[in-house]
Amino acid sequence: MPVLPRRPFHLSEHLAAKDDPALIAADEAHFAAIAAAIDQQVADLTARLDAARRAPGRSGQAALERDQEIHRLSARLRMLRRFGVDLCLGRMVRTDGVTYVGRTGLTDAAGERLLLDWRSPAAEPFFGATHGDPRGLVSRRRYRWTDGRVTDYWDEVFTSDGLAGHAALDDQSAFVASLGASRSPRMRDVLATIAADQDAIVRAGSAGTLVVDGGPGTGKTVVALHRAAYLLYSDPHVGEHHGGVLFVGPHRPYLDYVADVLPGLGEEGVRTCTLADLVPEGDDAPPETDPVVARLKSDARMVTVVDPAVALFEQPPTEGMLVETPSGDVWLDPRDWAEAFDAPDPGTPHNEAADEVFGALLTILADKLADAVGEPAEEGFGSDENPGWDAVPGVRLGDDEFDAYGTAGPEPGVDLREELAADDALRRAVARAWPLLEPTDLVGDLWTVPAYLRRCAPWLTADEVAALQRPDAHGWTGADLPLLDAARRRLGDPDAARRRHRAEAARAAERARIADVVEHLIATDDSDLGVMSMLRGQDLQAALVGDAGVTVPTPDALAGPFAHVVVDEAQELTDAQWQMLLARCPSRSLTVVGDRAQARHGFAESWTERLTWVGLDRIGQASLTINYRTPEEVMAVAAPVIRAAVPDANVPTSVRPGGAPVRCGTTADLVPVVDAWLAEHPEGTVCVIDAGRSADAAVAGRDRVRSLTPETAKGLEFDLVVLVEPERLGDGIEGAVDRYVSMTRATRELVVLSRPRAAGSVPTRT
Repeated sequence: MPVLPRRPFHLSEHLAAKDDPALIAADEAHFAAIAAAIDQQVADLTARLDAARRAPGRSGQAALERDQEIHRLSARLRMLRRFGVDLCLGRMVRTDGVTYVGRTGLTDAAGERLLLDWRSPAAEPFFGATHGDPRGLVSRRRYRWTDGRVTDYWDEVFTSDGLAGHAALDDQSAFVASLGASRSPRMRDVLATIAADQDAIVRAGSAGTLVVDGGPGTGKTVVALHRAAYLLYSDPHVGEHHGGVLFVGPHRPYLDYVADVLPGLGEEGVRTCTLADLVPEGDDAPPETDPVVARLKSDARMVTVVDPAVALFEQPPTEGMLVETPSGDVWLDPRDWAEAFDAPDPGTPHNEAADEVFGALLTILADKLADAVGEPAEEGFGSDENPGWDAVPGVRLGDDEFDAYGTAGPEPGVDLREELAADDALRRAVARAWPLLEPTDLVGDLWTVPAYLRRCAPWLTADEVAALQRPDAHGWTGADLPLLDAARRRLGDPDAARRRHRAEAARAAERARIADVVEHLIATDDSDLGVMSMLRGQDLQAALVGDAGVTVPTPDALAGPFAHVVVDEAQELTDAQWQMLLARCPSRSLTVVGDRAQARHGFAESWTERLTWVGLDRIGQASLTINYRTPEEVMAVAAPVIRAAVPDANVPTSVRPGGAPVRCGTTADLVPVVDAWLAEHPEGTVCVIDAGRSADAAVAGRDRVRSLTPETAKGLEFDLVVLVEPERLGDGIEGAVDRYVSMTRATRELVVLSRPRAAGSVPTRT
C-alpha cells in the first residue's frame, strides 16, 4: 500500500495522549488508502478531461453534453486536488465495523468504499447521533484538519461498551470545541462538526417553504449552505435537470465570506447571488434615501403596474391601411389588426411576441391577397401612415425598431408572404403598433410621466404620484429593482427579435448565394449522369447553409426557474422584493432563513403571517435557540439592547463562557485598541463597525482588519469587533437592531467606543 509522504497526524505536545498508535494506527492506514485512490482518480480524471477538451467541436445536444461532461470532470478534479486526504471528515463505529464519512464519496480501484458522502442517508447518524438517540453508533470520531494534516480529533462514545480503546476522550463536543478557532476572511469549515439539531433541518424535505428562525450565532447560515448542497445532491425534484438551487445572500461581502463553503461541501452547482445581482441595474443602484418613496416602492402592488403599462402598447390600431405589393394591393382593416394581436399565447413576453404578431399579420394578408389578386383595388383606401395611432410614453420608434420587423423569410413556395414582409410601409406600421420596448424606458416613464403612472397605479393618491416623480428617469435606486425585474420578465429581451431577424437575413442571403452557385454548377455540368442536379434538393441546400453566422445569446443564469430557493437574512425583504424570488421559483419550494429580531424596519407579525401575505403556503418552521458563536459576556450586553425594542425577540442562549469582558472607551482609543489586539493575536480577524465609515482611514492598510457598516456586517463574524459611536445609530427599532447585530458579530471580544466626554479617558471593562 502506498505510503504518505508525511504522517497525516500532526498533534501538538499537549495532545500526546492522542498520538498513541493504538488510537490512530487504523486511521493512518485508511488515510493511506484514501491518498492512493485520490492519486489514481486525479490521473484518470486529468486524462479524461484532456480527451474531452480535444474532442472535435459539435453543435446542438452533442455540444451541450460535451460541455456538461467537461464541467462535471473539472468540478470533481478541483475537489480532489483541493482537499486531498482531508476529504475525510470523521468515522462512525458500529458493532459491525467502521465507516469513514467524507465531503464526497470515494472508492478505490477495486470498488471498495473508502468514504461515504456526507449527504447520503447512510451518513446521517454521523451528524444526528446523540446520547439520547445514538442511531446505532458505538462511537464517533471527528477530525480537525490544518494544511492537510490532522491537528486534533475528538471521540464521542454512545455506549458503555464503547469506552474500551478510547484513552483520550474530551469533555467538550467537537462542535463546541471548534468554535474557539480564530476566524479567517472566509467562513471556517464546519461540516465535520455540525450539530444534530442543525443536521435535522439540513435534511428536511423540499416540499413547501421551511422557515429556519434563529438569533445570532445559532448557525442559520451554516444550515442554509449545507441545506442547499444537500438538496441539490439528494432530492430528485431539485437537481439541475429540474432547475437546481438558487442561494440568495444579503450583500456581496457575505457571499465573498461564504464563497468556499459550497465547494467544500462537494457542491459547485448552486447559484449564489444577492437581490441586486438579479437585475443588471443593481450593480450601481444605491439605497433609496427617501422613506416615503421607499415605502411606496416596497409595496407588492407596485410590481403589478407593469402589466397595464405594457398593455398600453398592445392595443390594435383602429384605422386600416392599404398594403401594396408587386402581386397586388390588399386592405388591412382593424379586424385584421385585432386578430394578429390575439395570436401570441398569454404570458408570451411582449418583445418576443412581436414576431408572432407580424407573422400572423402576414398570414392574414397573404390569404386575403391570394383571393384578391387581379381585382382592382379601390382608390382612397388607407395610407402609408397610421394617423389614428397616437404616440404614448415609452415608444422609441427609430431605425432599430423599424429594422426589427425586417423580413422573417418566406416559407418555401409562398411568395406572397415574402412580398408582404418586404413592404416598408407595413413594417413601419407594425413597428409602431407593437413597438419593441426597453424595460428601463418603461419604468423610467412611470417616474417621469405622472399621467402614465396614475393610469397604471390607480390606487396611488395625487401626493403619492408626485412623490414618485423624479427628474432623472434612469436614476435607479435599490427600491426600483423589483419593478425593473418585473418589466424585464414581462417584456423579454428587445434585442432578441433584432438578433433573430439579422440571423434570418444572413441565412436568407446565404440561401440565395448558394442557389446561384447551384444553378451555375448545374448549368455547366457535362457529366452523363447529371450529378450536380442533386444539389437542387432542399435538404442538401439547408445543410450547406447550416447555422453559420447565427449568434446565440448567453442565457441569464439567474433568471430561473429554479427548483428551490434558499434566502438568508430574509427578515429584511420587502413585499416587492419577495416577488423577485417567487417569480424564479414556481414550485414555491424555499428555505427562508432569518431572525425577526434583526429586521431593521420591524417585523411585528409571525413568519407564517408574513409569508402567507407575500404569496407562499405550506409553511413549516424550525427554530434554533443555542448561540454557538457569541461569548456569554458579549451576549449579556447585547441582549438588553434588542429586548428594549423587541420584547419578544428570540434571543438565543449562549453556550460559550470564558470570553473577555466587554470593554468601553472613546473614539480616540480606536487605533491603540486595534493595534494592541493584532500584536497580541497573530491569528484572527478584526472588524471596525461604524455607520458613518469615519473610521475607515484610521485602520486602512492593516491586515486582518475590515471596516464595515452594521448592514454590511450582517451575516459575518470576527474575533474582535470594535463598535464605533453606537449612539449615532438612533433610538428607534432600526438603531437597536443595528447595535444588536454589530455586537453579536464578535466571537471573542467586543469593544464599544463612544464620543469622548472628557479628555484622557481610557477603555474600561464592564
